[in-house]
Amino acid sequence: MSTVITGATGFVGSRLVQQVDQPVILSRNADRARQRFADTKVQAYDWNLDAEPPPAEAFDGANAVIHLAGESVGEGRWTRGKKERILESRVRGTRHLVDRLETLEQKPAVLVSASAVGYYGSQGDHILNETAEAGEDYLADVCQQWEAEAIRARQFGIRVIPVRIGIVMGSGGGALQKMLTPFKLGLGGRLGNGKQWMPWIHLADLVNILCFTAQHPTLDRPINATAPHPVTNRDFTRSL
Repeated sequence: MSTVITGATGFVGSRLVQQVDQPVILSRNADRARQRFADTKVQAYDWNLDAEPPPAEAFDGANAVIHLAGESVGEGRWTRGKKERILESRVRGTRHLVDRLETLEQKPAVLVSASAVGYYGSQGDHILNETAEAGEDYLADVCQQWEAEAIRARQFGIRVIPVRIGIVMGSGGGALQKMLTPFKLGLGGRLGNGKQWMPWIHLADLVNILCFTAQHPTLDRPINATAPHPVTNRDFTRSL
């Protein structure tokens, strides 16, 4: 059985492709995706997530869908236009994906859909688990709309797990690579008073969580993908 992956060429997705059996990639540029994973046996299909549902043939024989696609939050300034793209790519892309799943005669068993710990907003020193209330700021609103589109797939028998992801750390990309350059130049430092909590996760652990949730049918609710011990910005800065 194959696993359909969106956002496969990103920092997390490219690691995930290497770990699952029979990966099928949905990409804005399928040819480029095939070239990137030339050493891995992948199938790739073109999909403009903003414009239309993905091709139905991509899901032939698929048991799981892991949905990671969306406008990068780490590239460029958060202008009004950037924030609109972050929201629309997640909401519209997930809507198009679920619309396609609804039409399939043989549906995958599970949809693992990325979300973010931004769902909870800023709640100070409160310990937050998956039952905590959503926040009220911009990122919380994005996550709520994002998850709501994914959860629609439950209406036609697909198990849905929103995975609320923390700051992803790992070599070769992601948040850590962006932070290292200013620190190496002696320009890095804590933000404000440094008391802000930073829920983080290692790339390898996140990929394992995505696979674990797809493979275990008893899991059917949101999951926080973060390390057991978050750190303050002050402590993180000192370690980095």
